[in-house]
Amino acid sequence: MGNPVVVGVDGSPSSLAAVAVAAREAGLRGVGLRLVHAFGRPSLPLPSGGAPWNPAMAGVRELVDGTLATAERRAREAGPHVEITREVALGEPLTVLEIESRTASLLVVGRRGLGGFGGLLLGSTAVHLAAHGRCPVLVVRGRADPSGPVLLAVDGSPAGAAAVEFAFTEASLRGADLVALHVWNTWSEPAAAGPDNPLDLVVDIDRIRAEGQRLLDATLAPWQLRRPGVRVERRLVRARVRPALIEAGGEAQLVVAGARGRGGFTGLLLGSVSQALLHHADCPVAVVRGTGRA
Repeated sequence: MGNPVVVGVDGSPSSLAAVAVAAREAGLRGVGLRLVHAFGRPSLPLPSGGAPWNPAMAGVRELVDGTLATAERRAREAGPHVEITREVALGEPLTVLEIESRTASLLVVGRRGLGGFGGLLLGSTAVHLAAHGRCPVLVVRGRADPSGPVLLAVDGSPAGAAAVEFAFTEASLRGADLVALHVWNTWSEPAAAGPDNPLDLVVDIDRIRAEGQRLLDATLAPWQLRRPGVRVERRLVRARVRPALIEAGGEAQLVVAGARGRGGFTGLLLGSVSQALLHHADCPVAVVRGTGRA
């Protein structure tokens, strides 16, 4: 059995939705599911009767056991044959989950949380983990039961190769189609010399479009040979990157993007494209960090 799927648990509706998604992912991969609850600095006083930050102290153990029991029931409903383990950790949730990502095949978190994961809000834990986690990070958001294809944001960068592999694997495991979208535009091109020279008259639009098509084909061809059972739709779109991806995500069950890229995503790091997806996509978003090597 391979590395487990890890999910952050705090008892919030968002984290319970993440637990269900994580259980299904573990079942598809044939690996275990690890439920992780962390104790950091609390926003409310903890019950008395034990040393501070000790989960075994009176009152807190019952609270944690109840939270994890509820999460485990949800997990068993979604993945009845998945092996489930629990972990209660002492530390800030962000630090705990980042450490957990080192030995996980996938880290799943909810859109926002409470309790032990009070910091699990977009702009903090989820975004940080998407940028710094050691494994792919799946943030559960959007529609409760999304359907449709897996959407892959293609930029052609060496670092983005990991996202391509992840997207093909997800599509194969889910029995879903894969939509590979490459967005190109000319807004980053130098401005025309004078007001009477529109940009399209000084930029070779056909050449840029052809380069985008070659990039899309070269990125996908090796993986279509490795995953011949995955049906792939290639889309080449002239638009602004973030709105185009968010709009395309409206028909997807999962959006997959690299943490950073180049080409169609020149200059756009996690704080722009991926973060826009994490805030606005209508379905779960997986952010996959690459090694930077071809």
